[in-house]
Amino acid sequence: MRQFLIAGNWKMNLGPAESKAFFTDMSALTNDVGTKAEVLVCAPFVSLSTALEAAASVKGFQVGAQNLHFENNGAYTGETSASMLKELGCQYVIVGHSERREYFGETDEIVGKKVAKALQEGLTPILCVGEVLAERKSGEQNKVVETQLKGALDGLSADQIAKTVIAYEPVWAIGTGEVASPDQAQEMHKFIRAVLAELADENVAASVRVLYGGSMKPDNAEELLGQPDVDGGLIGGASMKADSLFKIVEIANKLT
Repeated sequence: MRQFLIAGNWKMNLGPAESKAFFTDMSALTNDVGTKAEVLVCAPFVSLSTALEAAASVKGFQVGAQNLHFENNGAYTGETSASMLKELGCQYVIVGHSERREYFGETDEIVGKKVAKALQEGLTPILCVGEVLAERKSGEQNKVVETQLKGALDGLSADQIAKTVIAYEPVWAIGTGEVASPDQAQEMHKFIRAVLAELADENVAASVRVLYGGSMKPDNAEELLGQPDVDGGLIGGASMKADSLFKIVEIANKLT
């Protein structure tokens, strides 16, 4: 059975002081309870050191980054390399988030280079894929997701693909209050496994964790996490407060 991964994406929120306060609150909630699920928060770059230090006192929590550059070093002002993240203590990094694609022009080729570099440096990439509303309405969601998966993973070995986490983002459900129905989430997650089987094999497709990344909250988490091919969540707003993230972790623990 695949272990649930509950991953928070703080985006451009929670500076160092707020990050420290978050983990103080989370420690009070979790340390007497523990967690069967794997729990991760991906903090802004300026908060990573503080978050990593604070998370050390919270059982079962890890800290990851929200982005990386695909080069080792060089004249790339404002960028951060995989090796820097690894040295800092990160184990995960989000790659190809819909906001990176939309606002910063990241193509499938760029996302693929970032996935490969993360794997080379021993980081686990959380590869984001998903369709916008117009693509969903026109019935092109499978084609879009397949193109993104192949663009990022083609050329990798089955062993490398097995070390990747996929996050399905129905972009039309992010920050809009809309949520894909459990059936829609399950349908897409199952399709993603079919593409992974084509790129690698059935065993890899069955082992890779596929997260739901479209406005998961405490009040919808149980239905979503109860789907057979949903292995956790990439969570935005609900991950920024300890109590709401803790409620989702509790639900994952119950379903484990």
